[in-house]
Amino acid sequence: MQFIEGQFSETYNPTIENTYQKPLSLRGGRDFLVEIVDTPGQDEFSIFPTRYSVGIHGYVLVYSVTSRTSFEMLKIIREKLLNMTGTNSVPLVLVGNKTDLVGERVVTFEDGRELAAQWGCGFVESSAKRNNSVKEIFESLLEEVDKDSLPPQKDKSGGCVIA
Repeated sequence: MQFIEGQFSETYNPTIENTYQKPLSLRGGRDFLVEIVDTPGQDEFSIFPTRYSVGIHGYVLVYSVTSRTSFEMLKIIREKLLNMTGTNSVPLVLVGNKTDLVGERVVTFEDGRELAAQWGCGFVESSAKRNNSVKEIFESLLEEVDKDSLPPQKDKSGGCVIA
């Protein structure tokens, strides 16, 4: 919600799917209308609906730096995502969130960076609560999408759907 509405809610709990739109400009003057599909949390038993692969240009996978379990779970979720899309890779950004909880951190910056390098994807650490690096998550994803799948555009506007 921080990226969309510019505010943080302590009680926000994404148990249902919501879709949001937000304009975003990249360096170099390219403008996008980003459509964000905020999905309910996934676990090893979750089944990805096929709508999460049709018309989706990129993915943001988020773990809490205060939870080793959430970090490890993303490995399973990514495998499910690759199986669903039938590809070896998809444009994605790995995000370590809750960096404001310094004393509770159990997943290091190096852990996240290493996994992102292994997957060949973008990596950002953020604090939604403090609005640290939130916009950078989506800028990084647009760069991943751009280099991976978007053909050069003739005009300076485009669209992108992110799950």
